[in-house]
Amino acid sequence: MRKRVVAAIAALSIIPLGLSACGSDEPAAQEEPTEITVFAAKSLTKAFEQIKTDVLEKEHPEMSVTFSFDGSNTLVKQIAEGAPVDVLATADQKNMDNAIEQDLVEDVQPFASNVLTLIVPAGNPAQITGLDSSLNDKKLVTCAEGVPCGNATQTLAENLGVTLEPVSEERNVGDVRSKVEKGEADAGLVYVTDAMSSGDKVEIIEVPGAEDVINAYPIAMVKNSQHKDVAQLFIDAILSEKGQEILAQYGFRSPASGDQG
Repeated sequence: MRKRVVAAIAALSIIPLGLSACGSDEPAAQEEPTEITVFAAKSLTKAFEQIKTDVLEKEHPEMSVTFSFDGSNTLVKQIAEGAPVDVLATADQKNMDNAIEQDLVEDVQPFASNVLTLIVPAGNPAQITGLDSSLNDKKLVTCAEGVPCGNATQTLAENLGVTLEPVSEERNVGDVRSKVEKGEADAGLVYVTDAMSSGDKVEIIEVPGAEDVINAYPIAMVKNSQHKDVAQLFIDAILSEKGQEILAQYGFRSPASGDQG
């Protein structure tokens, strides 16, 4: 008799637990978003951040994107040194070719293009008129050689037959723009997109011949990416109609208008 009572009590103690588990209202644990890292040229900062907000976060909430913006040559060097990256977007084909030669990337595609312009602080206190004698004894800032905007600056100067004497050469176009905005430089050569981003902090001085020096912007999958399916979603967003519209809003041109040199 005692054995029957013990068995009955044991059975009763099991039933509520089973019912409780089946009828639990607790939500199932949600998976953490898959995070990818995108290395991109400094000039892409605002456009890429808006594409992340307006396209990716709405269409693919299951993914998370972390950006690192800098000079393209610096980014390629960091990937070569082993930085864990999923996508690379450079501001010229030369630096992407460097990544290709080192077997760092695959599936390279052009997605935008850009040209240079000259900017001066609001009010143009140094009365700069262009890449001419008005720059004599003035503080001109450019990008360093090797950086896409620096390579374009060198080509532009050669095309125009002028010798530029910058007081400093920066490692990315954002640093050039910042110095002009703050009045630390009398003039600076930046991309049209950066000039637009500065708003009323700067004035644009048109440079004849600048339209002929076009930087093509390519994007690629990094071969060592651990999340290629998710990284492809980012690349697709950049190439999408909405992504291209956002790039155009910031002054980028279609990839068809850029060259591959």
